[in-house]
Amino acid sequence: MKYFIASRWRNRDILDPLVERIRSAGHDVYYFVEKTVTKHARELEPEQYMKEYETIKNWREDPYCKEIFEQDLSGLKESDTLLLVLPAGKSAHMEAGIAHGMGKPTILVGPVEETESLYLAFNEWYPSIDEFIASL
Repeated sequence: MKYFIASRWRNRDILDPLVERIRSAGHDVYYFVEKTVTKHARELEPEQYMKEYETIKNWREDPYCKEIFEQDLSGLKESDTLLLVLPAGKSAHMEAGIAHGMGKPTILVGPVEETESLYLAFNEWYPSIDEFIASL
């Protein structure tokens, strides 16, 4: 099984150990933080990186943005299941919608703070990372 991790860059502190635990259980993972295009960003604090990224002026023409898009879309196509880890931003939710549209299983992980009817699109929901890991 190959999981695609969809979440916020700012969640790196919980995502790094999650990815390690999934791999320890014998599964493959596409993890956006590990991609070469964002290698330099791992050296920055998540908040600092996101402040820089979110101020890119011409995002439609920016080669960095285009490379991230292509890399993530390719990773999504090559994955079996999408794992949306909350809290998650707009991009992660869009990735979940794309995965759902591709007919891929989608799993929601984390506490749901408010009602969201479209979360019914997820095949499974685990209120915590530990509960998800126990299901592997």
